[in-house]
Amino acid sequence: MTGWLTEAVPRGRVAAFRTLVYLFVAADLVVFTPWVRSRVDVPGDLYQPLLIGRLLPLPTPTPALVGAIFWVLLVLSLLAATGRAPRLLGWTVFALYFEWMIVAMSYGKVDHDRFGLLVALAVLPTAGRARHGDPTPTEAGGWALRVTQIAVICTYFLAAWAKFRFGGLDWATGSVLARAIIRRGTELADLIAQVPHLLIVAQFGILAFELLSPLVFVLPRRWRVAAVGFFYSFHLVTIATITISFAPHLVAMTSFLPLEKVRPIRLLRRRLSPAALGQLGEHPLAAADDDLGATPLGQPEQRILRAVAPAPLGLGGDLPQPVDGRVVLDAEPGRQSDPVAADQPLRLGSQLGVEPEPGAAQRGEQA
Repeated sequence: MTGWLTEAVPRGRVAAFRTLVYLFVAADLVVFTPWVRSRVDVPGDLYQPLLIGRLLPLPTPTPALVGAIFWVLLVLSLLAATGRAPRLLGWTVFALYFEWMIVAMSYGKVDHDRFGLLVALAVLPTAGRARHGDPTPTEAGGWALRVTQIAVICTYFLAAWAKFRFGGLDWATGSVLARAIIRRGTELADLIAQVPHLLIVAQFGILAFELLSPLVFVLPRRWRVAAVGFFYSFHLVTIATITISFAPHLVAMTSFLPLEKVRPIRLLRRRLSPAALGQLGEHPLAAADDDLGATPLGQPEQRILRAVAPAPLGLGGDLPQPVDGRVVLDAEPGRQSDPVAADQPLRLGSQLGVEPEPGAAQRGEQA
């Protein structure tokens, strides 16, 4: 069990996951939950803190307190995304975001899609330092990702448990999805709702999917990634039909994926490199110090070829001799063609300092 909980993963995967999580925290403040700042405009009597808020001596939120949390958390989450000071910044971001969530969920509805993200923020500081692209295995990072994975699956399994706890089988046979489509459905959902009994079948399918979700841990690695892909497709359908995104949960679920293979900065550098911009030509093997310009015909490249002393060339070794015959090579324009014997190898031009074998010209004239 210990080996499974601390299964080593590449440090590059931890670094990529950490960057993704902290960038989402910053995006969450300005895109998904900016309404938290307006919650404090209501009377303080409406603030009914969650259990953790009652156990901890947390103050009643005020505009000044929530505004300070917003700006400090926004700056620190962006700094934490760089991977610097992972423990100091990590614990601070977790504490501030935890308070942000307590304020957000203490006025009524509690969203369960943030459980996995909160667990990820709590365990990432324990993973230590990690650099993008580093293949070195780390058990501490593996534990952080495994705990996050467990939280993600618990979100599914405990959601099914809550359905049975509060609704029983009536949840599956009732009009839960029909009500959701009436409240916030899309045109696609309206088309689906017209199919008889399809919504009832979908509700049974949701329950089965959530109850069987822990099986992802016993699947082979290849099938595990496919199962996670199915999880994402489920949420894609949810967004397309009843516009519920589960964005924090989707970010936490990337803990299952080999994120170390995704290197956006490296890809961007390649696209912005001189070779990609066409400064070195279009040859796929071009390097930064290559000269790909055309060399004039008959003019040797002095940087590559050195002057060759005049010497006869002949076939060496035990290579078989060609059949007897005579071949005349075409000369360059304006020059007289020189006959060359077929039993001799092709001659380099005189520009390279190679002279015909003695006697070749006479034999050519006889031919």
